[in-house]
Amino acid sequence: MQERVIITQGQYIASAVCKEQYPSPTRKEIVFMGRSNVGKSSLINSLVRVKNLARVSGQPGKTQTINFYEIGAKIKDVEERQTFYLVDLPGYGYAKTGKEKRKIWSKFIEEYLLSSRELQFVCQLIDIRHEPMPADIDMFRWLVRHEIAVLVIATKADKIGKRICEKNIASIREKLGISDIDVLQYSSVKNEGRSELLDVIGNVLIQ
Repeated sequence: MQERVIITQGQYIASAVCKEQYPSPTRKEIVFMGRSNVGKSSLINSLVRVKNLARVSGQPGKTQTINFYEIGAKIKDVEERQTFYLVDLPGYGYAKTGKEKRKIWSKFIEEYLLSSRELQFVCQLIDIRHEPMPADIDMFRWLVRHEIAVLVIATKADKIGKRICEKNIASIREKLGISDIDVLQYSSVKNEGRSELLDVIGNVLIQ
């Protein structure tokens, strides 16, 4: 069965730590964020199907800038091809990152999230194998408080069995304090959850 949303291209455009460095022209933006080592780069590469578009590193805290990728998408029954920015934010909550650097990171990340007029929604990645960490909960609540749309994605779903996945999804909902929130399971290894995430993105692009 053919997917409704087909990614036709993906390329790195720019890295930024301030407004002056954001790319032009402006396009709709889908943001990805999560704790360091949550599998963000692997998910981006799986979603776009461009090998090493986002660098996968075994060293947490490697991404230190806001990275913009230009993505092309063909949506079924929509004549015009859609182009948007996939925005990769630095990982939060890495203990070995110095306090001063964490302050700098949080400042330019917050500035971006609060000032971007093209931001459509944030994909907040949480490792399905563990309960949300305090940094995950704080970030989720911050996004909700500032009325920024957020989709919670539970990564590394291939690492544990189906029953444990269901149990841990319930735990994620409980810890975040919203019992009926949608949580999308994703496996970058098996590409499970890819079509569902592309459908959400596709719906936003054609609004």
